Amino acid sequence: MRTGAAAAAAASLPGCRSERDAPRWDGRAHRKPERSDVAILRAESYSGDLLDTVTAGLELFALKISGRRVVLKPNLVEFDPQGVINTHPALIAATIEAFLHLGAREVVVAEGPGHRRDNEYLLTESGLGEILRDTGTRYVDLNQDSVRPARLLSSYTQLGTLYLPETVLDAELFVSMPKLKTHHWAGVTLSMKNLFGVVPGAVYGWPKNVLHWAGIGASIIDINAALEVPRFNIVDGIVGMEGNGPIQGEPKRSGVLVFGADPVAVDATCARLMSIDPWRVSYLADAAAFLGNVANERIAQLAEDVDTLRQDFRVLESFETLKLTPRAAAG
Repeated sequence: MRTGAAAAAAASLPGCRSERDAPRWDGRAHRKPERSDVAILRAESYSGDLLDTVTAGLELFALKISGRRVVLKPNLVEFDPQGVINTHPALIAATIEAFLHLGAREVVVAEGPGHRRDNEYLLTESGLGEILRDTGTRYVDLNQDSVRPARLLSSYTQLGTLYLPETVLDAELFVSMPKLKTHHWAGVTLSMKNLFGVVPGAVYGWPKNVLHWAGIGASIIDINAALEVPRFNIVDGIVGMEGNGPIQGEPKRSGVLVFGADPVAVDATCARLMSIDPWRVSYLADAAAFLGNVANERIAQLAEDVDTLRQDFRVLESFETLKLTPRAAAG
């Protein structure tokens, strides 16, 4: 199926619309709730009581976990022994155990790295491979998984259809687990941007250039709108990345985990934790129309307050305009 999918995908590339064009979506894409619950929990390190913290975060939400197959999608991009590029394997291990403890039938870890084609290298060097072996957890390379077409429910790009991995489309609960990072093209990379990793390289190539050609912000919205499965998000902000993210930035110790079902509200909360105004991140401002909540008054913080734990994340000079003003920070 991959060969046919690649041909169909290539046929859809010419004429991708600019991100400046007016957004469009159909009724099935509208999933913005009246109010979104988000929980910021303190987590000072990747050791100690991390399992308890993850379990406590999950228990704040009325998630349907018992008997379900949960697919965890971490951020596994590249390996740098001195860097903080990827979702930490200790957090992934704690999340696997927490979901199983709460009754999940199976937990699967799945990722489609955009830079490295060699998953074995990434799994070994990052330490995630050892976690998977120790926990007996199945791993799926989304770049090579079987695919089927998913019609886009929004038209911020002109891709029309994306061929997506069956592991993702058949998930009974799909959990995006990004790192809290700045991004040199998108401003921030969080729960929504993490879904670039579900677009299979075997169909669209590396490093997912079809999404860059179509417009990064536009692609973020269209992928998220197309994914019609139960979703949750856990952001690794224990140590994030500032500056020239998502690969070459510097570590930023933030000491938080962020939980929530609404990826827009989770990402808006994370942006505020980074001293970035989510309304100035173009894809978040567009997503607020139909995919989730950005406005402070529509996001209920179930645990810690944003203002208490806000850090000043350094951004590239070209993104200085994204930073929160004192008035915006006040809500």
